Amino acid sequence: MDILNLLLWLFDFTLVSGLLCLAWLALASVDLLRAIVLFISFGLLMVLVWVRLGAPDVALTEAAIGSGLTGALLLSSLARLKEKNQHGLDHD
Repeated sequence: MDILNLLLWLFDFTLVSGLLCLAWLALASVDLLRAIVLFISFGLLMVLVWVRLGAPDVALTEAAIGSGLTGALLLSSLARLKEKNQHGLDHD
């Protein structure tokens, strides 16, 4: 086994470990802002996985929609939730 294959295997192992760790932390997080940031980080790391698998089109889609657009929508929703909580919710 040459050194390049060993480094590639180590890189793949690090990617998988990072994905599992980020997924667990995002799902177990109680703080919504932290969960959203971890979700965006998960998507960005997933981009590297898709590139490593040789699918640059899927990687670009993941970066644009999975991390970018979805992350922005989640952050916007969180801001609106905080705004509604500050003004009080109507319970009719």
